[in-house]
Amino acid sequence: MRLATPDDMRAYGARLAARLRPGDLLVLSGPLGAGKTTLVQGIAEGLKVRGPITSPTFVIARVHPSLRQGPPLVHVDAYRLGGDLEVDDLDLDASLEESVTVVEWGEGLVEGLADDRLEIHIDREAGDEARIVSLRGVGPRWADTPSDPLQG
Repeated sequence: MRLATPDDMRAYGARLAARLRPGDLLVLSGPLGAGKTTLVQGIAEGLKVRGPITSPTFVIARVHPSLRQGPPLVHVDAYRLGGDLEVDDLDLDASLEESVTVVEWGEGLVEGLADDRLEIHIDREAGDEARIVSLRGVGPRWADTPSDPLQG
């Protein structure tokens, strides 16, 4: 899917949030500046959680409680993590069942947290603001979901 602007990325995240439920794990990947945090801002808006949503690069993880009795959003930035042991130290599995957990830079680090996950890769398009978003569902939760879960 091609998204032309940061506002389009946020809107896509808000629409995606409508398909999310407690226990969902989203793993975001892509180069610096691709729009991972912008997507999370849209997801947070759709989930109606307390913000602001900023990159948790230095604090590693933030919990954003729901403002409407929905699931909290756990927003993780694994960029500075050195491996599986540091992921284990975050104890993400303790809140996984009742939260929507989104991990930026989590590829190769957090897949063991859940049998089901939605992998989202964002690439920048050369020469403009546009982004290319690719989704891949893993596990039974996403088995009947098309490559774009907003289409089915």
